Amino acid sequence: MIFRQLFEKVSSTYTYLIADEVTGEALLIDPVLEETDMYLRLLNELGLTLKVAMDTHTHADHITALGKLREQTGCLSLMGAQAQSACASGQFEDQQIIKIGQLQIKALHTPGHTDDSYSFVLEHQDQTYLFTGDTLLIRGTGRTDFQNGNADDQFNSLFNVLFQLPDNTWVYPGHDYKGWMVSTLHEEKQHNPRLQVSNAMEYRQIMDNLNLANPKMMDVAVPANRACGEVSL
Repeated sequence: MIFRQLFEKVSSTYTYLIADEVTGEALLIDPVLEETDMYLRLLNELGLTLKVAMDTHTHADHITALGKLREQTGCLSLMGAQAQSACASGQFEDQQIIKIGQLQIKALHTPGHTDDSYSFVLEHQDQTYLFTGDTLLIRGTGRTDFQNGNADDQFNSLFNVLFQLPDNTWVYPGHDYKGWMVSTLHEEKQHNPRLQVSNAMEYRQIMDNLNLANPKMMDVAVPANRACGEVSL
């Protein structure tokens, strides 16, 4: 397997490249529009063919590269079924397997940050990789106060879905604002301050009192991302 963690500094977004070393087929998770040329260069340098580009959810803080990558490479652009994205090549649902060469990535519907939020699980050589988008961050969790977000749903996604995976699962989030690159589920259970709760009510109280400002790009990014990155001027 070929694996790369890529970073877009303006929105502090992580994009993940996963490829089957045997077939050269590749997938990108959460690509950012402004980084498109860099992705294409890296794919070319590594001799890879992009088969799928997909987002964990409809982003509010950056514009996706799904449409541009499909235009440039002919790859499939995929979104979760709940996103109701008319522009995407296709959609995935809970428990669906996305195949890249001999690799299998499982989609898990993990609503809470948004109603269309997904996480992705990859098992390779006895190690579990978990790509959590904005559902689970390192020492944090994604806000739940817009785009049909719901703290109770997120509590369920965290404790009854993601935390059912092995404790040594590597956690790769969609963003990090402090320079943290990877964690494990065990670390987050022990040290994530938002997860030291006994029930959904306690978690909801934390999330309902964050008082965060809206993302600066929200009014532009959300409609653009519903159009796979096409910006209306």
